[in-house]
Amino acid sequence: MVLRPIDPTHEEAAVDGKRTVAKSAVLHRDLGYDFLPLAGGEGNYLVLGDGRRIFDGSGGAAVGCIGWGNERVARAVMRQMMAIPYCSTVFYTTKVQEDICRYLVDSTNGNMSRAYIVNSGSEAMEAAVKLARQYFLELSPTQNQRTRFISRKQSYHGITLGALAIGGHEYRRAKFEPLLMKNVSRVSPCNAFRGKKTGETDEEYVARLAKELDDEFQAVGPETVCAFVAEPVVGAALGCVPSIPGYFKAMQAVCRKYGALLILDEVMCGMGRTGTLHAWEQEGVVPDLQTIGKALGGGYQPVAGVLANRGVVDVLEKGSSVFVHGHTYQGHPAGCAAALEVQRIIREENLLENVRAMGELLSRRLQERLGAHPNVGNIRGRGLFWGIEFVADKKTMEAFPAGDRVALTICERGLAKEYGISVYPGNGSADGINGDHIIISPAYNVRSEEIEWTVDGIGRLVDDFFAAHRAGGDSC
Repeated sequence: MVLRPIDPTHEEAAVDGKRTVAKSAVLHRDLGYDFLPLAGGEGNYLVLGDGRRIFDGSGGAAVGCIGWGNERVARAVMRQMMAIPYCSTVFYTTKVQEDICRYLVDSTNGNMSRAYIVNSGSEAMEAAVKLARQYFLELSPTQNQRTRFISRKQSYHGITLGALAIGGHEYRRAKFEPLLMKNVSRVSPCNAFRGKKTGETDEEYVARLAKELDDEFQAVGPETVCAFVAEPVVGAALGCVPSIPGYFKAMQAVCRKYGALLILDEVMCGMGRTGTLHAWEQEGVVPDLQTIGKALGGGYQPVAGVLANRGVVDVLEKGSSVFVHGHTYQGHPAGCAAALEVQRIIREENLLENVRAMGELLSRRLQERLGAHPNVGNIRGRGLFWGIEFVADKKTMEAFPAGDRVALTICERGLAKEYGISVYPGNGSADGINGDHIIISPAYNVRSEEIEWTVDGIGRLVDDFFAAHRAGGDSC
């Protein structure tokens, strides 16, 4: 069953003497779906138009990191809007932009040198791709042939055409393939659940993946590659799949061998979501370029960014000093104010410590509650970023057909009153098309009792869904 609630705020019109609900004027994601009317948010709960409360177990798409209704952030944004709501960055800067960029740079212990603030993760990836290309043009005229990128299969780096081309999410790419740039190739993701061979050690697996990347450099011409692009913990496309120890050190070594850059996409997994402010801190590497978003501003304003390390910035400064890129709303003061205040709250309230503690509890309780479930193939993640991958057969790891819409239907069912929990659906985790997973990524200030309630609710939700699925009845 697909939930199709009627928004009580829609105006009614008389047609042939009958009362009908007016159609939405919004070009929604799905024009055949009646979306739940979201009226507000209180802490870690979403409040619907009818007053029903839903626990936000995923922060939307791993966006909400301090909960909803935070007056401190709202006041900071309002103060900035009253001071100056917009800045034309062709001529001006603002203190709040300088402050958030300084905060971000300082948070990397001097490894990153400059920050570039935009409004979405897709914009951030577009900027990173162009900056990587310009870096080589500024470095030397002999580097002009570097026009290619290598990313990974079953990855997602944004929905705009450039970012979509870099990514490897087959469903989201399919309709637009003829429009996407062809200078991107892909290698296997680091996914121990589906990629590691029987009896293969972590070291052997890493070595195999490093050889695959090296072979790809050789196949396309190592002198033509700008960068290798990857998520430290894969979000939407795979469902919180972390790399195994040593993987990114090995990938960076291949990049260094051929003079290419390493771009880490931390739009979904970064800014504290995995237990450290930057996910790469757990990998033993420092990227050349890093994209950030989602938990940067916690949903209080559209805001994302790019961090560039000293090596990249030094070349630009010694060259033209001009990054040939720009957005009308880059460095938007209200977005910068939201990001700065959210990051101050995370630091002052020691929320990263809570992410690590509650993440350990969430991991343990999910394994205890669902690890043995016949349709749960894998539970994986870091910090407060956890995914559950569902399978039709646990022994063979066979996925459900994409047409069954398993993850989406589970998440829709979770919104019903008897569960009252929101988690995030994903597909393609088995082969790019088939395979279902859900993401659990609550706010950083979540409490232990809320973790227990969440696991209990998800456990009941998964049990009930698959009991109905096996019975062949209505899955909702």
